[in-house]
Amino acid sequence: MIIVLKPDAGEIEIQHIVDRLEKFGFKTYLSKAAERTIIGAIGDERALRDKPLSTLPGVEKVVPILKPFKLVSKEFKKEPTVLNIKGVKIGGKHIAVMAGPCSVENRNMLFYIAERVYRAGARILRGGAFKPRTSPYAFQGLGEEGLKFLREAADSLGMLVVTELMDPRDIDLILKYTDIVQIGARNMQNFRLLKEVGKAKVPVLLKRGLAATIKEFLMAAEYIASEGNNDIILCERGIRSFDTETRNILDLSAIPVIKSMSHLPVIADPSHGTGRSDCILPMAQAAIAAGADGLMVEVHHCPEEALSDGDQSILPDDFDLLMKRVKIIAATLERHVEE
Repeated sequence: MIIVLKPDAGEIEIQHIVDRLEKFGFKTYLSKAAERTIIGAIGDERALRDKPLSTLPGVEKVVPILKPFKLVSKEFKKEPTVLNIKGVKIGGKHIAVMAGPCSVENRNMLFYIAERVYRAGARILRGGAFKPRTSPYAFQGLGEEGLKFLREAADSLGMLVVTELMDPRDIDLILKYTDIVQIGARNMQNFRLLKEVGKAKVPVLLKRGLAATIKEFLMAAEYIASEGNNDIILCERGIRSFDTETRNILDLSAIPVIKSMSHLPVIADPSHGTGRSDCILPMAQAAIAAGADGLMVEVHHCPEEALSDGDQSILPDDFDLLMKRVKIIAATLERHVEE
C-alpha cells in the first residue's frame, strides 16, 4: 500500500509513520515528489487491518496498490523517474543513447568505435566482456581484460560504461569498471542475480526476457527495487516469434504500455530486437517516436569480421545517420538526446 502524506507533513511525522509500519513488519520506501511525499509499505496487509493508519498525524490517505509489482508501479510514483548517472540523464525529456560493439574484441577496435559513437552523440559505451553464447564453443569475451579496455576507452572520452553481469560471483569485479550493470534477457528471471544488483545500489539496465510478458518484466524489476535500488532502466529488446525473417520481434507497443504502468525509464534495443542491420535505423526511429527514453545500438567497423552478432551491427557511418534522425524525431516530441 501507499501512504500519501499531507503537503505540510514534517520529518518528525514521517519518521513516526515509518517507525509504526516497520514495527508491524513492513518494509518502507520513501518517495518525495514536488507536491507530495509518499511512503510505500510492502508486507502482509492483514497486519494493518485493525491499525487505523489514516488517523496518524500527517497522513492524508492510505491507498492499496492493486498491481503485483508495487515499487515500480505508477500507483507508487506518478512522475516519470529520471536517472542522473554522473551527469547523463535518462527519462523525462532526456533521451540517452548507448552504443558500441556487441563484444570487446581488442583494445584498438574498441577505442576506434568508442570515438566514433561519441562523436555522433552517444554518451554511454556498451560492450560485452563476458558474453552469454548459445554455443559453448563461441567467443565468450575477454573477461577482466575487456572490462579494463571499456573503462579506459570510456574515461578517455568522458563516457559511461554499461556491460553485462552474468554471475553473482562476478559482481565485485564488474562494479570496479562499470557505471551501469546490464542484466541480459536470459537472466531476467535469475532472481538471485536481481537481488544482488538490488543490494549493490548501482544503476541497472534490465532487459526483457525472450518470452516474458510485460507483467513478468515488471515483476523482475520489482525484485531489484525491493532491495532498495530504484535506479532501474528497462530495455525492450524483442521477444521470440514464429517468424524467422528477424531474430526477434521488437515489441514497440510495449514501450507506451510499460509507461502507462510504471514510472521507470524504458529504452529500446533494435539490434537484438531485429538481428538485421538494415532494420536498425527504421526501428530506432520508431522506438523514439513511440516514447522510448533511449536506445542501445551495436556498432562495429567491420561487421563481417565481428566475433559476435555481426549481422545486427551497423557501421559507424550508419550510426552517424541514425543519431541525426533520432535527434530530429526527439525535437518534434519536445525532447532531446543527452550529449
